[in-house]
Amino acid sequence: MSDHGGLLMSACNTITLNVAHTFNASPCAVYDAWLNPQIAKRFLFASDEGRVIRADIDPKVGGHFLVIDRRPTGDAVHYGVFLELRRPRRMVFCFSAAEHDHNADRIQIDIEPLAEGTRLTLSHEMCAQWGQFEEETRKGWVHVMQGLERELDAMQVVSVPEIVAQASAEPSKASAA
Repeated sequence: MSDHGGLLMSACNTITLNVAHTFNASPCAVYDAWLNPQIAKRFLFASDEGRVIRADIDPKVGGHFLVIDRRPTGDAVHYGVFLELRRPRRMVFCFSAAEHDHNADRIQIDIEPLAEGTRLTLSHEMCAQWGQFEEETRKGWVHVMQGLERELDAMQVVSVPEIVAQASAEPSKASAA
């Protein structure tokens, strides 16, 4: 199988921006959230002022995704094709936004387990001619990571042993009175 990602970017010089985030969730939970349309529509390309009206995801190599965020300025369309899916460690896809008519960008997501939680590193390779949008793009990915963190935190269930351990470790205010 050829590397379609390399072909997409061959017509231009590229720059790569990186965004990393640590989550209090398992690598599988982080990975799966990207590919679950019901979860992804709440964080993936979702702006604060908009509302995701469509999130279609076909999570297989060669599968497409389409996320449309209805914003006051109009619909923001995000489209891509999965180039590599290795659960729960790596995801690679080409990506384009309809309002920009240029070569599709290449996004690589690497997920690594930590002693506690998971570290996600996203690399976004784009044509250097779009470099003026680098900081805006970085902020967009940071916003996506913060949204993903909110979704993962909402799915976390605190286990009873953790609550009991916390309670026994701290003297209660009632007994000190």
